[in-house]
Amino acid sequence: MIREIGDSVGDAVAGTIGRALGRTQEKRPLPVDLLESDDAYLAIFDAPGVLSSDMRVTFEDGTVFVRLDRFRNFQEGFEMVFPGRGLALDGHVDLPEEASVDPDDATATLKDDGTLHVRVPKVEAGTDHDADVAVESEDAGEDSEPAADDE
Repeated sequence: MIREIGDSVGDAVAGTIGRALGRTQEKRPLPVDLLESDDAYLAIFDAPGVLSSDMRVTFEDGTVFVRLDRFRNFQEGFEMVFPGRGLALDGHVDLPEEASVDPDDATATLKDDGTLHVRVPKVEAGTDHDADVAVESEDAGEDSEPAADDE
Protein backbone atom coordinates (compact mmCIF):
# COMPACT_ATOMS: atom_id res chain seq x y z
CA MET A 1 0.00 0.00 0.00
CA ILE A 2 2.70 2.50 1.02
CA ARG A 3 4.76 1.47 -2.03
CA GLU A 4 1.78 2.17 -4.32
CA ILE A 5 1.32 5.62 -2.79
CA GLY A 6 5.04 6.32 -3.21
CA ASP A 7 4.92 5.22 -6.85
CA SER A 8 1.85 7.36 -7.46
CA VAL A 9 3.43 10.42 -5.85
CA GLY A 10 6.66 9.81 -7.78
CA ASP A 11 4.79 9.57 -11.09
CA ALA A 12 2.87 12.78 -10.33
CA VAL A 13 6.05 14.66 -9.41
CA ALA A 14 7.90 13.40 -12.51
CA GLY A 15 4.97 14.38 -14.75
CA THR A 16 4.74 17.84 -13.22
CA ILE A 17 8.48 18.46 -13.51
CA GLY A 18 8.51 17.13 -17.07
CA ARG A 19 5.66 19.38 -18.18
CA ALA A 20 7.37 22.38 -16.54
CA LEU A 21 10.63 21.59 -18.35
CA GLY A 22 8.75 21.23 -21.65
CA ARG A 23 7.09 24.63 -21.19
CA THR A 24 10.48 26.15 -20.30
CA GLN A 25 11.97 24.70 -23.49
CA GLU A 26 9.09 26.15 -25.50
CA LYS A 27 9.79 29.65 -24.13
CA ARG A 28 13.48 29.62 -25.11
CA PRO A 29 14.22 30.56 -28.72
CA LEU A 30 15.64 27.91 -31.02
CA PRO A 31 19.43 28.10 -31.26
CA VAL A 32 20.49 29.64 -34.57
CA ASP A 33 23.69 30.52 -36.44
CA LEU A 34 23.70 33.25 -39.10
CA LEU A 35 26.28 32.99 -41.87
CA GLU A 36 26.95 35.29 -44.82
CA SER A 37 28.45 34.73 -48.26
CA ASP A 38 28.87 37.11 -51.18
CA ASP A 39 25.40 36.25 -52.52
CA ALA A 40 23.26 35.09 -49.56
CA TYR A 41 22.61 34.78 -45.84
CA LEU A 42 22.26 31.32 -44.31
CA ALA A 43 20.41 30.84 -41.02
CA ILE A 44 20.89 27.41 -39.44
CA PHE A 45 18.32 26.54 -36.76
CA ASP A 46 18.26 23.47 -34.54
CA ALA A 47 15.08 21.61 -35.53
CA PRO A 48 15.04 18.32 -33.63
CA GLY A 49 12.25 15.84 -34.16
CA VAL A 50 10.11 17.68 -36.72
CA LEU A 51 8.90 17.08 -40.24
CA SER A 52 9.04 19.71 -42.96
CA SER A 53 5.23 19.78 -42.99
CA ASP A 54 5.27 20.81 -39.30
CA MET A 55 7.33 23.96 -39.90
CA ARG A 56 6.53 27.50 -40.83
CA VAL A 57 9.25 29.83 -42.07
CA THR A 58 8.51 33.49 -42.73
CA PHE A 59 10.49 36.63 -43.48
CA GLU A 60 9.30 39.92 -42.00
CA ASP A 61 11.04 43.29 -41.68
CA GLY A 62 14.55 41.86 -42.08
CA THR A 63 13.95 38.92 -39.73
CA VAL A 64 13.68 35.18 -40.45
CA PHE A 65 11.03 33.56 -38.21
CA VAL A 66 10.68 29.80 -37.66
CA ARG A 67 7.83 27.96 -35.93
CA LEU A 68 8.11 24.21 -35.30
CA ASP A 69 5.25 22.01 -34.12
CA ARG A 70 6.47 18.55 -33.27
CA PHE A 71 4.59 15.56 -31.97
CA ARG A 72 5.36 12.69 -29.65
CA ASN A 73 4.89 9.34 -31.34
CA PHE A 74 3.11 6.65 -29.37
CA GLN A 75 5.55 3.96 -28.30
CA GLU A 76 3.92 0.52 -28.12
CA GLY A 77 4.17 -0.96 -24.63
CA PHE A 78 5.36 2.28 -22.97
CA GLU A 79 3.63 4.93 -20.87
CA MET A 80 4.71 8.57 -20.61
CA VAL A 81 6.54 9.14 -17.33
CA PHE A 82 8.44 12.35 -17.98
CA PRO A 83 7.10 14.62 -20.78
CA GLY A 84 10.13 16.93 -20.90
CA ARG A 85 10.39 17.90 -24.58
CA GLY A 86 8.64 21.03 -25.77
CA LEU A 87 6.23 20.55 -28.65
CA ALA A 88 5.89 24.10 -30.04
CA LEU A 89 9.24 25.78 -30.64
CA ASP A 90 9.99 29.20 -32.11
CA GLY A 91 13.09 31.00 -33.24
CA HIS A 92 14.17 34.00 -35.23
CA VAL A 93 17.26 35.77 -36.45
CA ASP A 94 17.65 39.39 -37.57
CA LEU A 95 19.63 40.00 -40.73
CA PRO A 96 22.06 42.94 -40.61
CA GLU A 97 20.37 46.34 -41.02
CA GLU A 98 22.14 46.96 -44.32
CA ALA A 99 20.98 43.61 -45.77
CA SER A 100 18.89 43.74 -48.92
CA VAL A 101 17.45 40.33 -49.77
CA ASP A 102 14.81 38.58 -51.88
CA PRO A 103 12.69 36.39 -49.58
CA ASP A 104 10.64 35.12 -52.55
CA ASP A 105 13.75 33.22 -53.67
CA ALA A 106 14.58 32.04 -50.15
CA THR A 107 14.84 28.30 -49.53
CA ALA A 108 14.37 26.31 -46.34
CA THR A 109 15.72 22.76 -46.15
CA LEU A 110 15.32 20.35 -43.26
CA LYS A 111 18.57 18.39 -43.09
CA ASP A 112 19.04 14.78 -41.99
CA ASP A 113 21.06 16.00 -38.97
CA GLY A 114 18.02 17.79 -37.48
CA THR A 115 18.91 21.30 -38.59
CA LEU A 116 16.88 23.69 -40.73
CA HIS A 117 18.88 25.69 -43.28
CA VAL A 118 17.19 28.90 -44.44
CA ARG A 119 19.04 30.53 -47.36
CA VAL A 120 18.02 34.09 -48.24
CA PRO A 121 19.68 35.47 -51.40
CA LYS A 122 21.03 39.01 -51.50
CA VAL A 123 19.78 41.54 -54.08
CA GLU A 124 20.25 45.19 -54.97
CA ALA A 125 19.30 47.62 -52.21
CA GLY A 126 15.62 48.42 -51.61
CA THR A 127 13.94 45.27 -52.98
CA ASP A 128 13.29 43.15 -49.89
CA HIS A 129 9.77 42.50 -48.53
CA ASP A 130 7.87 40.03 -46.32
CA ALA A 131 7.21 36.44 -47.49
CA ASP A 132 6.44 32.87 -46.49
CA VAL A 133 9.14 30.32 -47.34
CA ALA A 134 8.34 26.73 -48.38
CA VAL A 135 10.20 24.07 -46.38
CA GLU A 136 11.76 21.10 -48.16
CA SER A 137 12.90 17.91 -46.47
CA GLU A 138 16.38 16.77 -47.46
CA ASP A 139 15.76 13.05 -46.99
CA ALA A 140 12.26 12.66 -48.46
CA GLY A 141 12.60 15.33 -51.13
CA GLU A 142 9.07 16.45 -50.27
CA ASP A 143 8.02 20.03 -50.67
CA SER A 144 5.70 21.57 -48.15
CA GLU A 145 3.46 24.48 -48.99
CA PRO A 146 3.81 27.40 -46.59
CA ALA A 147 1.01 27.55 -44.07
CA ALA A 148 -1.69 30.17 -44.57
CA ASP A 149 -1.21 33.24 -42.42
CA ASP A 150 -3.60 33.07 -39.47
CA GLU A 151 -3.26 36.71 -38.54
